[in-house]
This record gives sequence, structure tokens and C-alpha cells, in this order.
Amino acid sequence: MAASHLNPENLRLAESDSEKAPWKLWGPYLSERQWGTVREDYSDDGGAWDYFTHDQSRSRAYRWGEDGLAGVSDEKQRLCFAIALWNGQDPILKERLFGLTNSEGNHGEDCKEYYFYLDSTPTHSYMKYLYKYPQRAFPYRDLVETNRRRTRKEMEYELLDTGAFGENRYFDVFVEYFKNSPTDLLVRITVENRGPEASVLHLLPTLWFRNTWTWSGQPKPEMEAHGGVVRCRHAELGDTLLYCEGDPELLFTENETNQRRLYGTENAVPFVKDAFHDLIVGGQAWAVNPAQSGTKSAAYYKLLCPPGESRVVRLRLTNEASPEPFADFEAVAVARRREADEYFDWITPDSLSEDRKLVTRQALAGMMWTKQYYNFDLDRWLEENRGHPLVSRPQRKSRNAEWFHMINDDIISMPDKWEYPWYAAWDLAFHTLPLSMIDPTFAKRQLLLMLRELYLHPNGQIPAYEWNFGDVNPPVHAWATIFIYNSDKLLQGGRGDLEFLRNSFQKLLLNFTWWVNRKDPTGRNVFEGGFLGLDNIGVFDRSAALPTGGHLEQADGTAWMALFCTNMLEIAVELAKHDPFYADICAKFAEHFFWISAAMDRWGDQNDEMWDETDGFFYDVLRLPDGTATRLKVRSLVGLLPLCAVTVFEEENLFLLPRTRERIAKFIARNPELIANIASPLKPGVANRRILSVVNEEKLRRVLKIMLDEKEFLSEYGIRSLSKYHQDIPYVFRVHGEEHRVDYLPAESDTGMFGGNSNWRGPVWMPVNALIVRSLLQYHTYYGEDFRVECPTGSGVYMNLFEVAREISRRLENIFVRQDGRRAVYGGTEKFQQDPHWRDLILFYEYFHGDNGAGLGASHQTGWTGVVARLMQMFATTTSEEVAAGGTAKIREVHRD
Repeated sequence: MAASHLNPENLRLAESDSEKAPWKLWGPYLSERQWGTVREDYSDDGGAWDYFTHDQSRSRAYRWGEDGLAGVSDEKQRLCFAIALWNGQDPILKERLFGLTNSEGNHGEDCKEYYFYLDSTPTHSYMKYLYKYPQRAFPYRDLVETNRRRTRKEMEYELLDTGAFGENRYFDVFVEYFKNSPTDLLVRITVENRGPEASVLHLLPTLWFRNTWTWSGQPKPEMEAHGGVVRCRHAELGDTLLYCEGDPELLFTENETNQRRLYGTENAVPFVKDAFHDLIVGGQAWAVNPAQSGTKSAAYYKLLCPPGESRVVRLRLTNEASPEPFADFEAVAVARRREADEYFDWITPDSLSEDRKLVTRQALAGMMWTKQYYNFDLDRWLEENRGHPLVSRPQRKSRNAEWFHMINDDIISMPDKWEYPWYAAWDLAFHTLPLSMIDPTFAKRQLLLMLRELYLHPNGQIPAYEWNFGDVNPPVHAWATIFIYNSDKLLQGGRGDLEFLRNSFQKLLLNFTWWVNRKDPTGRNVFEGGFLGLDNIGVFDRSAALPTGGHLEQADGTAWMALFCTNMLEIAVELAKHDPFYADICAKFAEHFFWISAAMDRWGDQNDEMWDETDGFFYDVLRLPDGTATRLKVRSLVGLLPLCAVTVFEEENLFLLPRTRERIAKFIARNPELIANIASPLKPGVANRRILSVVNEEKLRRVLKIMLDEKEFLSEYGIRSLSKYHQDIPYVFRVHGEEHRVDYLPAESDTGMFGGNSNWRGPVWMPVNALIVRSLLQYHTYYGEDFRVECPTGSGVYMNLFEVAREISRRLENIFVRQDGRRAVYGGTEKFQQDPHWRDLILFYEYFHGDNGAGLGASHQTGWTGVVARLMQMFATTTSEEVAAGGTAKIREVHRD
């Protein structure tokens, strides 16, 4: 790693963290799809996709947020900037990304565009985005109709398949942002013609106010032309100026709904949201305001681009007037790019190959670009939707009715700003791992955000996701919290952020209590989480009533809770080292862990518990109304997650808390049966460490033998979500004459369960792979160098558990890193494999083909897939011997100057 931690970007981060300068005031906070979201849905049937369509989006003012192409906004999304494009052929002005709704796509919702997040510093002092725009008419109808005809067993029909990019007839549109100050933003748009002939591109850099006046009664802001400059006035932002180089025509309208087009009624104002479309595409000069004022404006450039050449447009969005706004433009641009290089050199290990460095930088760029301003006042939305439960006579049942306490008004790390332009609780926990590489303060604040009283339900539940805040996501916030705390502690020379840890712990206690009270219905310490984020990996829809009656005891739900206990214990131990108040609660979580772990294998006197002694694997247990029970023998991540319920404690921490040690020892003495089938917490490991683990050494070896078998879970690209064993031997369960089955599906699901999005039956998912890697490293710190297993199973090659973890990480890296001239992530798409203008553009998909590593699902879900950057950084800077000697601290350590 090169450069100094005093490089300019780090100094900007420090000023931002201490609130000395608002360097993050402006950022890529625009959504890429506001239409088709729950926020904008006021329908009677809750059909968000159909209520507010892509076709309506150009004409209809949004209620809760804005979207745009390559756009930015201020942190409260009052003023927005993005680009609009027209190639002279399209039926509409290109102002936002297009994609299929859930019912149109043969594998669910799907963005049908090619765009790439190429760079971004954590303060957004430098950002770079690329959009690939065909010169032919965009094939909207072809994409919808062809995909709609295809079945779930067929491949998706992609934009490249339509021929839209044939003969390279397209523009590369690069958008770069450079901050001269927190309120002085330079913009450079570079249009490159990749086609064989000269072509015209109509470019409209667009500036507009989010409509906050129609519904809220807030003062209406203003923008107007003033001597070739767009001048904006806002009650909170003050005056903002947009300088546009080259004297373009300035266009103005209002960000108001075109009632006439959508509903056949008269417009409230003469100039409406889609005026620029009507002018540029429709040739209707009367559509824009001749007085050059309004709440939406654009600078109109008509660029003739010869083949192989480029055209550049420069703009400046600032609160300071300047007689020569472009005099220092290039100097600022050069400085910001150089500083960005210095910053990424500092956080990227020198030992990484150049290709791995490229993957890392684009992964982190994706993390930065998928920040989004998220605005949703549930109390107000439910009232407007006539579904508020506290209204004397709510007119209809509305989704999320029990979450009326929520007011979300923050910048949040999103899974994806098109397919998932809303936060998801367990996704966000994984986001913080790569986020902490680039911006530790932002990572911590994201975790705290979900625990605030305006998010966390009064009963202690963390909100899941917009379509159903009350659904159940795995409880991984405590795991992320202690990971981020320890990582930050190492970077700060051993000084941990105790305020962050205390604040988190108090709210996590509420969440833990919710889980215990709501998801352990029998009181047997066996948990039934339902959905748990795994999209119904099993034989039944676990969020619905079982067709057999009875209930399902979930191996993954119970393992998640065992992990939750160990993470809470870790946090409590750290806090108790500074405040003895927390000592007693340490013992509470240790005891709870013993009860939960024992419940997964009840002392060997039952043949219907989750642990199957014959198979050496964990399964869900179906308990029927007549009292009988059976294991559902699906070999999936459900049975691997108990492996992840492990935490190793350093000897020094144990001796600092003698009262806690004494209480735990007495508890074990009274209840020896609880630890009979788990790893013994009394037995010292390497460096006298102690372990809390659901699996003992024998079970660990047996589960690993299955997991590391390439005929089962181990793919060339990581750990599959379902064993390949089920390719030839599907699991079948029959009830009431109906067959329920689970087949190995390495790509998209072919079942209609969970809306057709049950994609956990074979593909590789990055988040659970990261958990598995973490657990292997934990085991290595306890068992040490001498504990070795065959990897892959049957190969005759033996590795210690650090080496196994590194091998899994290497295989995950193989998804993205070029090997023999190809990147597995792009499968058979030759354009991405061979074309020099495509082959180094990395997409971080939602999940990956279990056999060939090709990207599947959402194409920009950098959120948790960006964890690959953290894995590459960690294994490039740490050795097996260091981890064994340094313990759990060494797992998190990042070597920096």
C-alpha cells in the first residue's frame, strides 16, 4: 500500500466526520427507479408495479423521491442533477433506466440497460459513471414482449440479444464529478462515438427540484435563466448556480404531473414534467416555458460525433458566482483524480494483481454509487393510502400498516438502486464490511440507523424491506457491529468506539428479546424465522402455513440465533472491560447460547432432531399435529449455517471477568448435558483460547467433508446454496397427493414459489460465503495449524482451516478476475469477454451460477457482493501463522502505513 493516511481524501473524510465541512452534502443520492415502488403506490390492490409504470414516470411527479441517469442530489434530495439523452430514433427521451416489472420478466424484475459505476471516493470528491446508449431505437417493446413469452426454464432476453449494439453503433457516455468545495461541483460529460459513422446525440444535463410543495405546503422553490446561467433559489439550500459551457439553449418547465396525458383532465399548470420530451422528441416548441423559469431546467446540446471521436461538455453547479467558472476546471479535475488514486493506493494491498485492484476499485465504487436518499413517512403514507390502523375506520387493509411509527429521511446504502431501491436489513449488515474499508464512520452510522427509534419497531423488530417491513431477515446486525468495532479499533491503534458499541448494544438487546419472544413459539429454544432472507430454499414456503399443518423447526433460524448470542456476548465482554455493569449480561448470553445449541441435538436421545448422525448434517425438522416429526433432508445452506455459529474468545478477556467466568462454570456444572454435543467451552485451544460453537470437532469434520466436496457444495466459484447431490437425487415430499420437491438449480429458479424469485437452490451467494469464511477463520484461531481437512474432499490435498478459507475466497474471486482471457461473471456474453470497451467493466451481480460462475439476478447488487473486495484485501495482508498467533484480532487487521 502506498501514499499516506494524510492524503487529501482522508483529510476531507476527517472534516466530514467531525462536521467541520459538509463534504458529503452532494453525492450520488438519486434513485435509479422511483416508479413501481411501494412508496409511490396508492393503488387499491397494492400492485405497485402496475400503479406507477415506467411509461408514466416521465409525465408524473413523484411523491417521495426522484430518479435519474448518472445523477446526483443534495443529501435531502431537494435539488437534483442528472443527464437526459436522445439518439434521434427513440420513442422517448432517455431520462432514466428502463427495465421489466416482476410480471414482465421470465425471472422477475430486471433492468435492461448497460451502465457502470467506475469510480468514487468516500466523500464523492471524484466520481465516474458510464452509460452505454445505442444509436438505434431502444427496443422497449421487443424486450418486454420477448421476455414475457419466455418460460422460467429459458434464459433472459438481454439488451445485447436485441441487436441494439450491432456494428458497435452506440455512444459511451462518461459522466465525471469533481468537488472543488462541498458546495462547488464540477461536471464533465464525455460522449464517445463507438460506431462506424458520424452520429448526433442530443444531450440535456438537467437540473430540477424534487416536488415538495404540492403535498406538503412547503414554499415552492424557483429557477430561472440569468445571463446564460441557471439560477436556483431554495428556502433551505439558498442560491445555487448552474454554469453551462458553450452557450447551450436553456429550457424550463415545472416538475408537475401532466394530468392531460395520464388522466385526460386539465393540467394545474401550463408547463409540466415531460415538456423536454415533448420538445425534443415530439417537436412541440410550446411545451417549454418561454419565460425561462420553473422548477425543472435543462441545457440543450446537440452533439455531432464523428466515428471514433468524442465530444466534451463541462458544467459547474455551485453556490458561488464566478466571472470565469471554467478557468480552474481542468486543474481541479486533475487534482481530484490524482487524490482518488492516492486514496485507493492507500487502502489496496500492493500484493494484489492489477486485475484484482481493478475489481476492488470498481466494487468500492459500486458501494459508493449505491447510496440513496430514502424518504418514507409511513404515518403520512398510510393516512394518504386510507389504510392507517389508528383511523377509526380505515378504508382498506394496507401493507406495512403496523409500521406507522417509521419516518425514514436519510442517506442509506442500498442493495441496488434499480431492482432494489430500498434498504434491506440483512443486506445492509453485509454492506458495512466493504464500506468499512473505504469509510468506517459511514459504515457504523448505517448500522446505527436501522436501530434508531424511527426505524426499529417498538416491539424490537428491525425492518426487513419495503415490500414487507414485518418480514423476517436473519439477525446479523450484532455480527456486523462487533466486526466493524474491532476493525475500527485496530485502525485507531486499539482505541475502540465505545459509544458506538454501547448505543448498538442497547437497541440490539431489544431486537434479541423480540426474536426470543416472537420466533420461539414452543419455548424450546428452537426458532422458526420463516423467510429468513433465503427465498424459500426448502421444500415449503416457510413464510406461509404448512400444507401438513404443524410447524417447522428451522436449522438456519436456530443457528442464526446461536450466532446472535455469541455476537452479543462478544459485545458485552468488550463493554464489561470498561464498565462492570455489563459483566452479568455476559453470562446471560453464554447461557442462552448453550440452551439454543443443545436444542439442535438434544443430548442424543431423540431421532428427530436437526442433527442427523447418519448423514453428518443438519436439517429442518417438520413437526406434525399428531406429535410425530421428520427431518426434511434437503442438503442446503440451511444445514451449513450451524457451522457459522462460532466465536472464539481470547484468554485475556476471560481473566478480566472473573465473576462472569465463575457464573458460567457453575451453570455448566449444573447443566453438563447442554455442552455434551457441542464444542467444549471448558477446553483450551491455541493460546488458551475458548470457543463457543454449535459443532464440536467431530461434527465440524463431518460437515466440512460434505461442504468441501465438489460433487456437493464446493464450486469453482465458491460454496453453492444447494448441494449438487440433488441434481441426480432431488428431494421429494408428498402430502395430500401433491408433490413438493427441491432440485439442484445452479442458475435461476424454475419454481413459482416466492413470486418466482426462489433463487437459493444452487447458485453461489456472496454473503453466506463470507459468513462461512469468517467461521473457518474463527475455528483456525482455536484449533490452529495442526487441524487439517481434505480440500477438495477426495483430492488427497490437506489444508488447515485458514487455507480452506483462503481457497474459498480464491474461488469467489475467480468469478470476477480474468483467467485465460475471460471473466466467469460474464458467462458466454462475448461482447463483455472480448471487446476492449467492455471487458474491464465489472458488474457485481446478486448471485452467481453454481457451476460456471456467471452473474445472475440483479446486475448491480454491489451491496453484499462487494464483500469480495474485503476478502481480497484480507487474504492479501494476512497469513495462516499470523491468524493462529494473533487470534480473532488478526482476522480483521488491515496493514496500512
